[in-house]
Amino acid sequence: MKRPHTLPFSIESRGRLHEFVRPAVAGILNVTPDSFYDGGRYRTADAIVQRAHEIVAQGADMIDIGAASSRPGAVLPPPEEEAARLAEAVRLVRAALPEALISVDTCYALPARKAVEAGADMVNDIGGGDTDKEMFATVAELQVPYILMHGGKEHLTGVKRMADSDPVDEVVKFFSSRLDTLYRLGVKDVWLDPGFGFAKDTEQNFALLDRLDELTELFREPLYIGLSRKRMIYTTLGTTADEALGGTVALDTLALDRGAAALRVHDVKPAVETVNLLYRR
Repeated sequence: MKRPHTLPFSIESRGRLHEFVRPAVAGILNVTPDSFYDGGRYRTADAIVQRAHEIVAQGADMIDIGAASSRPGAVLPPPEEEAARLAEAVRLVRAALPEALISVDTCYALPARKAVEAGADMVNDIGGGDTDKEMFATVAELQVPYILMHGGKEHLTGVKRMADSDPVDEVVKFFSSRLDTLYRLGVKDVWLDPGFGFAKDTEQNFALLDRLDELTELFREPLYIGLSRKRMIYTTLGTTADEALGGTVALDTLALDRGAAALRVHDVKPAVETVNLLYRR
């Protein structure tokens, strides 16, 4: 297997340096009532803390907390409501796991700010800086690492497929323009998420996955990949999200082989085992 040139890599946040010698695994903790797979499971304080402990115990490198569903057809809550929900979840997890690396999944600057003030280390922006024009400046001011995702704004406004063009070319153009802005503002650590399932149909998603190595060759930033139990898997297999674990592991393996530096997953243990097998030396 060809190891990505981004390994090893590191990020600095809140005065701590986090180093990665193999691809990172981010365990998903959704504190939403309506996420497509695990909505409503983790809404009480006890359930949130228990899930955070489970993610760490199963070997994840980080916990990705979300308080607003991005499933197709979802309506985003007002930023103030999302900020309160997200910050409270971060406070609970930070108190229970002081050393954990915590990212927060949001497309608005206010929840991002409140979450970092509550103890989050990193901002995972599914809007790619387009949903909230204050996001880039906010992340630069907070001086925390940032995950830049493609396709979020279009997806959240109902676009199901990008224009009939080369999906890799579209993603490359998007990353190139946004990275220039981020670095000029002073953001230091950026990861790139191609946005599987966001404003892309199944054909475009697989075309992007097939050519993922082109992105790893073009960009020095680590690639952050979220394929876990997504529609492209279960519609292709003719199953459901509940039955998509095997397909997730298969596609995560392909992504790692093509240069992924981080995986965002619902099922931590299989993802950690996959990384351990591929990076056993």
